[in-house]
Amino acid sequence: MNNRSTVLIVGAGASKEFGLPVGAELKEDISRLLDIRFGGFDQESGDYLIVQALKRHAKENEIRDINPHIHAGRMIRSAMPQAISIDNFIDAHRGNERIELMGKLAIVRAILTAEGRSKISNKGKDHEAFNFAHVQDAWLNPLFQLITENCVIDDLPNRLQNVTLIVFNYDRCIEHYLYWAFQTYYGVDNQSARDLTQSIEIFHPYGSVGPLPWAGSEQSIGFGADPNADQLLKGAKQIRTFTEGTDEDTSQIEEIRQRFSTAQILLFLGFAYHRLNLRLLSSNSLSQRVGECLQFGTALGISKSDCEIIRRQLSEINNANPDNINIRDDLTCSGLFQEYWRALSMSEIS
Repeated sequence: MNNRSTVLIVGAGASKEFGLPVGAELKEDISRLLDIRFGGFDQESGDYLIVQALKRHAKENEIRDINPHIHAGRMIRSAMPQAISIDNFIDAHRGNERIELMGKLAIVRAILTAEGRSKISNKGKDHEAFNFAHVQDAWLNPLFQLITENCVIDDLPNRLQNVTLIVFNYDRCIEHYLYWAFQTYYGVDNQSARDLTQSIEIFHPYGSVGPLPWAGSEQSIGFGADPNADQLLKGAKQIRTFTEGTDEDTSQIEEIRQRFSTAQILLFLGFAYHRLNLRLLSSNSLSQRVGECLQFGTALGISKSDCEIIRRQLSEINNANPDNINIRDDLTCSGLFQEYWRALSMSEIS
């Protein structure tokens, strides 16, 4: 078996292949949700559930007036066209608890709704797999094919130990897909599929909307589920800002940076290479590499001049040979796997 460590850095563009919103679309969704206005005692716009979650938060924290929070939500709405992303906006207002809470509530609400509308949703059929034919052109399909190529079930745990995913998205598309893919492909039961999925290191630096039910957590919520106010509030508490995501005492940032800095293959999928996120991945004290690191990344919509700058930045922060960095502005996430299949293969010839 090929024992090269492979680390995938996954951004919003990767989830787009499953029908989830990219940065601009997510900003629009958040703006609509936080445009909360009342006519008398009746709510005329904005998301009703966010208001209910906000009232619950106010009661738990003895806050008498929720209007300052609603105004913070409107501030987010007004600023979204200017912001690079909701993450960047929240970081620009670090320490503002009202903006953080309203932003996080809107993120959870928008992502859960998007999951429910995605190509891999099995909403209402929680004990049935989705139709894999609907997503055979999406990138998780070739990734699964790479993982399972010439691999019997007994050898799978060892192969999975060499795969790490650093996911900058709040959704659970990867976990949801893999859980059902293992059952469908190998015919294993729920418990075995859970164990296999959980054996893969999957980091969410900014958190996610919550664990999936099969993970066995009290904080779990179904893929694309319709939350109640309590679940929405709990989900918001699992979203992390940049500051929270890089706190060495409360986050997994040290493990993330260690995997990133020692990977033998780095794969950037739908990643926008924002400076904020590159800074999160990098460390001021990266250890020297042993051997080469091959890097491949998508860059749809990014200019060729910026692609060259990104290439240099990746070389600098990861102490890597720039000749081994391939940034492609002409390939989708799925297309990147097809283009570099043999370079990414986890299977030996002999």
